[in-house]
Amino acid sequence: MAYDLEFERPLSDIEKQIHGIERKGEKMKAEDRTQVRELRQRLDHRTDEIYRALTPWQRVQVARHKDRPYTHDYIKLMCDDFFELRGDRRHGDDRAILGGIASLDGKTVMILGNQKGRDTKEKVECNFGLAHAEGYRKAQRIMRQAERFHLPVVTLIDISGASPDLEAEQRGIAGAIAENLQVMAVLRTPVLAIVIGEGGSGGALGISVADRILMLEHAIYTVASPEAAASILWRDAAFASSAAEAMKITAPDLLELRLIEEIIPEPRGGAHHDHRAAADAVKAAILRNIGELERLPVEELLEHRYRRYRDIGAYTREPIGAASV
Repeated sequence: MAYDLEFERPLSDIEKQIHGIERKGEKMKAEDRTQVRELRQRLDHRTDEIYRALTPWQRVQVARHKDRPYTHDYIKLMCDDFFELRGDRRHGDDRAILGGIASLDGKTVMILGNQKGRDTKEKVECNFGLAHAEGYRKAQRIMRQAERFHLPVVTLIDISGASPDLEAEQRGIAGAIAENLQVMAVLRTPVLAIVIGEGGSGGALGISVADRILMLEHAIYTVASPEAAASILWRDAAFASSAAEAMKITAPDLLELRLIEEIIPEPRGGAHHDHRAAADAVKAAILRNIGELERLPVEELLEHRYRRYRDIGAYTREPIGAASV
C-alpha cells in the first residue's frame, strides 16, 4: 500500500518502519517478525481511526485518488463476461464513457460508467474523464437497448463534470444531457446508479437519474466542485475545504438528506488500497438492489421513481411577519 495523502502521513511512517524491517529478508529474527506483526496491527488501528474521522475535504481527496478503481476496473473484477458497445451513431465514440452488456454471477445487465484513464495516453483518449455529447448519446443508446431487451441498467459515476470545451458545445452537450434526464426518468426497466468516486455537476446527473442511488463510503456527489463553489461564494478557490463542508457532499450527509439510498462500505484505507474488496462490495450491492427492483411491476417501478424525485427537498412555510425582528 502507498499512503500518499497529507493526512495519511502517520500511516506512511508506520509503513516505512515495516518495510525497513522486512528488507532484512531471510535474516529476519523472531523478534523482527513479532515487531512487524505489532506494527501491522498498529497500522490497521490508526487507519481505522483516521478514516472514521475524515473531514469532507479529506473525503474529496480520497474520492479523487489516482489509484482509486475506475469503471473499467470494476467491470474487469465484477463481471464474468462483458461486451463493450461503442459509438453514438451520430458523431463518434467517447472513451470517457464505457458501457455494454455484462454478466454478474449469471445475471445479465447493461453497465456503463465514466472512465478517466490511468496513463497519459489513456487519459488523453478519455479526455481526463470529461465526457462529450457523444458520450451521453452513447449512454442513452445503451439504456434504450436495455429497455428493449428488458435488462436492468447499472451506472457507475466518477466524473468531475461534463467537458466544457468548444467541441462539446458545438456538438450539443447540454441537449444530450437533458435528453438523458428525460429518457432515464421514464425508462421501463430498473436503473441503479452508484457513485464510485466523484459525482460532479451535470456530468454526473446525465447518467444518475435512477430508481436508487448508492455511494461508496468515501465518494462525493455535488452540484459543483468545492473549488468552483469557493470561487463563486468567496471568489477564492483556496476556501475549497470550507465549501466542501458547507455543501454536504459526502455519503453520510446525502444519506441523511435522503438523496441516496445506501452507502457501500469501502475496504480499510479506501477503495484505492484494495480494488478486489471494493469490487466485491459493489457487486453484492448491485445484485441485491437489482433483485429487489426487478420484483416490482414496471408501472409501480416508474411511479416509485417519480415519487423519489418529487419528494426530494423539504421546507417550512411561515406567515409573513412571523419571523422575529
